[in-house]
Amino acid sequence: MTAKPNLTLVAPRPVPAGPVDRNPGMPLDLDAVRALRVNRSAVERRAATMGTRRTVKKEWQAAWLLRAITLMDLTTLSGDDTPGNVQRLCAKARNPLRADLVEALGVGKLGIKVGAVCVYHALVPAAVEALEGSGIPVAAVSTGFPAGLSPVPQRLEEIRASVAAGAKEIDIVITRAHVLTGNWEALYDEVKQFREACGEAHMKSILATGELATLGNVARASLVAMQAGSDFIKTSTGKEGVNATIPFGLVMCRMIREYFEQTGYAVGFKPAGGIRTAKTALEFLYLMKEELGDRWLRADLFRFGASALLTDIERQLEHFTTQRYSAAHRHPMP
Repeated sequence: MTAKPNLTLVAPRPVPAGPVDRNPGMPLDLDAVRALRVNRSAVERRAATMGTRRTVKKEWQAAWLLRAITLMDLTTLSGDDTPGNVQRLCAKARNPLRADLVEALGVGKLGIKVGAVCVYHALVPAAVEALEGSGIPVAAVSTGFPAGLSPVPQRLEEIRASVAAGAKEIDIVITRAHVLTGNWEALYDEVKQFREACGEAHMKSILATGELATLGNVARASLVAMQAGSDFIKTSTGKEGVNATIPFGLVMCRMIREYFEQTGYAVGFKPAGGIRTAKTALEFLYLMKEELGDRWLRADLFRFGASALLTDIERQLEHFTTQRYSAAHRHPMP
C-alpha cells in the first residue's frame, strides 16, 4: 500500500496516555486519495498469518478476553427489538460476566463493563434510561441505516434527533455509490455534514467494506472519511453479505496509521459484523497491537460491534476457570 499525499508532513505527536484530541478533519486532498494503491496479495498473505504468528494462552488469554469485553459495543439491531430487550441488554452491559466467573477470576474490583450499547434511534431513550449512572454511553445507528439511501436532510435530522435523545455516539453509514463511482468530493461533503450534525457526539463512519468492490476503494473511503472528521472508521453494518474481515481491517488500520503520521490525530477503528468467536476477537486485537500499538487497545480508539461475541468469550473464560466448556444457554443474552 503506497500513497503520495500532498499533505504538509508534520512530526507525528505521540499518542497521549490520557484522552486523545478529537480528529477535526482537514480539507479534502484528492491527490492523496487518488494516489492510494493496495497490494491485495500482500494484504491477504499478511492477514492469513494473523492468528498463527502470535498467540496467547492460559492467564494471558483470559486477560486479553477481559480486555475485549471492555471494547465491545454491545449491539441489538433487529426488527423485533423492544424496550424490554434493550433493558435486558443494558443489564448485561453493566454486568457482562456471571457473578461466579467474576469471583473465580478475581476481577471484581476491576468493574468490567462494555464500551457502549448500540441500538436503533427509536430505542435510544430506553437505553439511556437503563444505563443511567453506569458511565456506559449509548450509540445510535443513524443516517438511513443500513442502506444509507434516504435523503441527506432526513439523515441529518435523524442524527440530531438521536443526539437530542441522549446518544453520545452516532454510527453513520456512507453512500456506497460515491465510492463505487469515485465521487470523493460528494463522499467528503456528506460525511462532513454528518460530523457537524453530531456536535459533541462521537461519530463512527460505517464504510460497508463488503460492498466497496476493492481493497483500494476501502483505503480511499477510509482516508476521505477521516479527512471529513470521523472519530472512528467502522467496517460494516453487519447486514452485508461480507462484513468484518482481517484484510479489510488491515487496510483500514494502515490508513489510520498514515493519517496519524501525517496529521497527528488518532482515529479509532471498529470492526463489526460476523465477529462471533473469541478466536476472531483475539485476531483483531493482535492486528491492533501490531499495526497501531497498545494505545489502540482502549475503548476510546477501538471497539467491537458485537452481539453473539460476548457469549463465546464467557464460555472461554469459564473453560479457563473450570477446564470445562459450558453450554451457551448458561450465558444468556437478551
